[in-house]
Amino acid sequence: MTLDVTDVHHGYNGDPVFEEVSLSVSPGEVVAIIGPSGVGKSTLLRLLALFERPDRGRIEYDGTDVWAAPERRRLACRRRIGMVFQTANLFDASIRRNVEYGLRVRRSWLERLKWHLERLTGEAPGTGETLEALDVVGLADSATQNAASLSGGEAQRVAFARALAYDPDVLLLDEPTSDLDPRNTAVIEDAVLEARDREIGVVVATHDMNQAERVADRVAVLLGDGIIEVGETATIFEAPRDERTRKFIDGELIY
Repeated sequence: MTLDVTDVHHGYNGDPVFEEVSLSVSPGEVVAIIGPSGVGKSTLLRLLALFERPDRGRIEYDGTDVWAAPERRRLACRRRIGMVFQTANLFDASIRRNVEYGLRVRRSWLERLKWHLERLTGEAPGTGETLEALDVVGLADSATQNAASLSGGEAQRVAFARALAYDPDVLLLDEPTSDLDPRNTAVIEDAVLEARDREIGVVVATHDMNQAERVADRVAVLLGDGIIEVGETATIFEAPRDERTRKFIDGELIY
């Protein structure tokens, strides 16, 4: 699924967060959104996830303007989008059950009924997808462990596996390694590259410049009231077109 954002404006209570934002993400591509805290990176991800409707502009999935389409079509698009938030929100249940949840909620009511009937008969629907996703983040051997016992970094890895298990077309990551130790950060970054190899389009909002350089194919710079520049990762960091981009990367712009 190709994601296209065109001339999107959004704000709260009459105060604009950003204006004229345009961005595209293709299958098998990682796009990093960089910018200072408070500039609207998380808000943009919420719009991409279809949690909120933009004030103006178009958000298209495979050429469909989702906010102009029937609600059923919009729901179908939303079910093909995964999102990992900055802080993992897990249930007091096993790691496996937490990951399975992502599979269940994206099925139709009829599919969910079949899921529960299979479980009652002793079968374990979704086991293959669940364990495969946990293997990507190095937790397949801990599937029966209670999620409440996990460290913050391990919990974030479970949250990533939950989003990956249902094989989304687009995966949105909001500061996914904020405050994580180097080992857990490396696992998440490797998982991002694995998602890309599966032809998933990935959008990562991050304040970590080094992370953007490591995982992104392209980088979008969100400054002021919009995206001021989008380009190949090496170009953005080594030879940006906009002087504001260079100053931000070099730490000369203070927010």
